[in-house]
Amino acid sequence: MTPSNDFIAAIQSLGAQRIECALADFTSLARGKWLVADEFIAQRGCRLPNVLFGMTVTGGWPEHLFGTLMPNGYGDMQLVPDLATLRPRPGRTHEAMVLCEPEGRWYSSALGREVAASELSPRSLLKRVLAQYAELGLQATVAPELEIFLLQRKGSTLQGARPHPEAPSHETTCEQYSLERTAQFEPFFDALFAGCETLGIPVSGHLHEASLSQYEVNFRPGPALEQADAVFRFKRLAREIAARQGFLASFAAKPFADQPGTGMHWHFSLQRTSGEWPHVFATPDGAPSPELMRFIAGLQAHTPAAMALFAPYDMSFDRIALSDSSPTHADWGHDDRHAAFRIPAATSPAAVRVENRLPGGDASPYLTVAASLAFGLDGMQRSLEPSVGKHAALALPRSLPDAIAALENSQPTRAILGEAMVALFAALKRHEHEERQALTDPRQDWDLTHLIEFS
Repeated sequence: MTPSNDFIAAIQSLGAQRIECALADFTSLARGKWLVADEFIAQRGCRLPNVLFGMTVTGGWPEHLFGTLMPNGYGDMQLVPDLATLRPRPGRTHEAMVLCEPEGRWYSSALGREVAASELSPRSLLKRVLAQYAELGLQATVAPELEIFLLQRKGSTLQGARPHPEAPSHETTCEQYSLERTAQFEPFFDALFAGCETLGIPVSGHLHEASLSQYEVNFRPGPALEQADAVFRFKRLAREIAARQGFLASFAAKPFADQPGTGMHWHFSLQRTSGEWPHVFATPDGAPSPELMRFIAGLQAHTPAAMALFAPYDMSFDRIALSDSSPTHADWGHDDRHAAFRIPAATSPAAVRVENRLPGGDASPYLTVAASLAFGLDGMQRSLEPSVGKHAALALPRSLPDAIAALENSQPTRAILGEAMVALFAALKRHEHEERQALTDPRQDWDLTHLIEFS
């Protein structure tokens, strides 16, 4: 456990009087607790009920999980702060925020053994995958591209956000790549990027996208865990700033059925931590290496099971089924934006990489990065060869139930992600699907109610 002196020094360096402890579960919501500084130091973090990991995005929970996979009580687990993530809270004097990992154990009758809370933590999963890379003398550099909708509600419908109440509604006009439309929201982006600087989120640019009131934000390349942390914090920051300015920032996968969806694309490259040639994905002349092809083959092999992670809600599959430029197969190509796994044009060996274009904006950054790296590593270790074309074997699941079934039925994927995490994730997603299907108008009464503001 981190010594109290480390907590004291970290808090004093920021002049923080109040600390926010945040935990990432399978949703994009930050769950946690506020404490005054002396309580944070005394508790070395904080404690929260261990039922938290059994909650759905709607705030409910499948009752059959408790007493089987989850504990049959209302005990606490410890939230252990990662002090490397302690940052001032943007716009809030004497307040700080820190990302935490869960600590605690309970017996699971479903698995016939004790379960550690960390087995259910997406952030902990990513750390375990990165530890496997480190043991092999490898490290990952990643860069996300995150799409975002700026929206407002008009009765029971959605429309593109207005920069001020008197501005035109822009309900049907899409000004693709419009600098003018982007400039209208400069107060939002100014506040957003100022907050990013405070939190150490490495944004590098933004533009108006191809859909109504949709924008894309680019990130500089960086270490995998730091980048997943950055996206997790970015989502929350964007939602908070938009709410203060009178509209919504949403990462929902398909807010408008007749418009392109929201993606969260991740660029991956690998480096050796020792030796003369560091670039795993490139040969010395800058060409894609055999290891890159095997990494892509590993992604392809696990894609059917991975789609539940990359597209975690029913609405997420509208982005696939009603595709504009979103991938529909686990195919790959050189500089092909319609492929699931794209090898972008590179100007140097260091820039040779693969882009995973499958995840939606509503996916967990931790699960996305952990799964991509774990499946790619599996392909390299087994020397798999990538498949070419858009054939049946590479077709993506077309619905959430199909993706959940593929996840549960894949023994290799369960072994990589862990039985406890797969069992819990599948149960929560199935519960959300059944809850949604019970409604007369699922898209209106579930998707647009629960996912627009919280996915």
